[in-house]
Amino acid sequence: MPYLDSIRSPRDIKGLSPRQRLELAGEIRAKILETVSKNGGHLATNLGSVELSLAVHTVFDAPGDQIVWDTGHQAYTHKLLTGRAGRFHTLRQLGGLSGFLRRDESPYDTFGAGHAATSVSAAAGMALARDIRRGEERVVCIIGDSSIPNGMAFEALNHLGHARPDLLVILNDNEMSISPPVGALSKYLSRIITDRNYNRARREAKELLKKIPGLGEQAAKMARHVEEIFKSMVSPGMLFEELGFTYVGPVDGHDVEALIKLLKRARDMKGPVLLHAITRKGKGFEAAEKNPVKYHGASNFDTKTGEAIAPASAAAPKATWSSYFADRLLEAAKEDPRVVTITPAMIAGSSLDKFLKEVPERLIDVGIAEEHAVTMAAGMATRGLRPVVAVYSTFLQRAFDQAVHDVALQNLPVVFAMDRAGLVGDDGPTHHGVMDVSFMRSIPGMTVMAPSDENEMERMLRTALELEGPSCIRIPRGSVLGVERQEASRPLPLGKGLVRREGKDVCLLALGRVVGEALEAARALEAEGISARVVDARFAKPLDADLVADCARACPALLTVEEGNLAGGFGSAVLECLADQGIAVPALRRLGVPDRFIEHGTQAQLRAECGIDARGIAGAARALVARVKVEAA
Repeated sequence: MPYLDSIRSPRDIKGLSPRQRLELAGEIRAKILETVSKNGGHLATNLGSVELSLAVHTVFDAPGDQIVWDTGHQAYTHKLLTGRAGRFHTLRQLGGLSGFLRRDESPYDTFGAGHAATSVSAAAGMALARDIRRGEERVVCIIGDSSIPNGMAFEALNHLGHARPDLLVILNDNEMSISPPVGALSKYLSRIITDRNYNRARREAKELLKKIPGLGEQAAKMARHVEEIFKSMVSPGMLFEELGFTYVGPVDGHDVEALIKLLKRARDMKGPVLLHAITRKGKGFEAAEKNPVKYHGASNFDTKTGEAIAPASAAAPKATWSSYFADRLLEAAKEDPRVVTITPAMIAGSSLDKFLKEVPERLIDVGIAEEHAVTMAAGMATRGLRPVVAVYSTFLQRAFDQAVHDVALQNLPVVFAMDRAGLVGDDGPTHHGVMDVSFMRSIPGMTVMAPSDENEMERMLRTALELEGPSCIRIPRGSVLGVERQEASRPLPLGKGLVRREGKDVCLLALGRVVGEALEAARALEAEGISARVVDARFAKPLDADLVADCARACPALLTVEEGNLAGGFGSAVLECLADQGIAVPALRRLGVPDRFIEHGTQAQLRAECGIDARGIAGAARALVARVKVEAA
């Protein structure tokens, strides 16, 4: 790759000819394909933003000029152009490059991004800070068409139209988020793409005015007036112009030279400017162009055929926790007409495709709008429905206020299906779902459940749908255990845990998926002569206070285990419970995610790092037992 291999910074691309830029775009696509096919990652959007990224870095002078990327799904080319091509093969690997934007990774990453719709607000802050400091740098942000309808982005656009700093917002319009976009704004934007008559008529009217003799400078003014008339008729630009932006476009987002010309024009405009670029997700890779949802987040695949590649030692694939839950949710919806599912652009991510196909009228995708999803669910609950909000744990963080104020305060029966709960692996700290137990446990009246296997998860769903107040269920990432399904699924006794294994030397009190790790650790300890009791807590709230007290009395050492934050999490709940009952335990320790952000890597690597795999649990239990013996002596 003669061009890409020679690039150390964006300065190295500024002197390229149009032909060289075209060849570089091809090299970048090949590099992205090669890396993502081996490491996994966000493919389709990154393939669609190659030319746009090239044009931006050709026109603007980063890192002096501030370039802000939304979510990071479209920033792989940006990484390759900013001195990271030599390390790109480490993408999403332990100790390697992040799949998202990281300020601590490169000075060119001006703002960290993992959640959608943060870019416009961040860029607004940078532009206003520049003006306060009397700086001269330019500020650019790039946001997708499915992120811009998010409430936060609209708040920022509304403010920018009032404050009017010099700033460029680039709308990367590819008609596709993780799932197909929804909402009135998406339809509004798509009108300009499909209306060829509008584009042709606009051009012809402007050209005709230029040919009329004797008009001189008046022709240019009339041409601009005609442009505004056409915009007001069908162009999405009218919306942004009414918000106070100067609208430029739409432009073909794969025509580098056209992009460069328009970016230079927009760079010198005053006030907020919006450049509308039309791109194609998966550009240059036929499989991704045909199925951009599948290749949004791709795993190992053949770069020629697009077919998935399974490891040679891989066993027959099991259902994922997400798909198993979605199947049980569909069954519940068929049994109970009150059950409705709401998701913020996560139909594919939360495996709700079958639900959509079989009961489409009761699956509502609100787009990337978590706050709206939760309060809408609350509204449905007031009318007798049983809404289930299917949302990634990390994205539910954005709707904490709604969960408190609109759901819990009114004690409404909304179920939160918190997908990707726990350590999710190579997506890293922006996507780890490790805070949910801490913040949901703090909400009065909230029931917090975590299943140890798929049967327990099914029973928790049944439990949640029968409650008259709010509840949440943690759904881990990865494959289920493959236990035999219990056909007579019934609700759980509220707030009651389960002793999975008896023992007398140490009690392993675990919550959720790590119960399996605790059982494995107990078997290893038994071989060493240590008798370990294993308890499946099931509930982080309400906690089984009687069972916790019994564990403290039965064993001199107590170890809590969770795949979530230690700060305010399940282990903290156990300590609070013991303190409230005035019970002292000779040796006690909590295992979980420490008080820091955990980097990306495989789930197994990260669990080992946090000491919540079987080996780490056994080691901690062994140390507790040894401490008890020393103190007794």
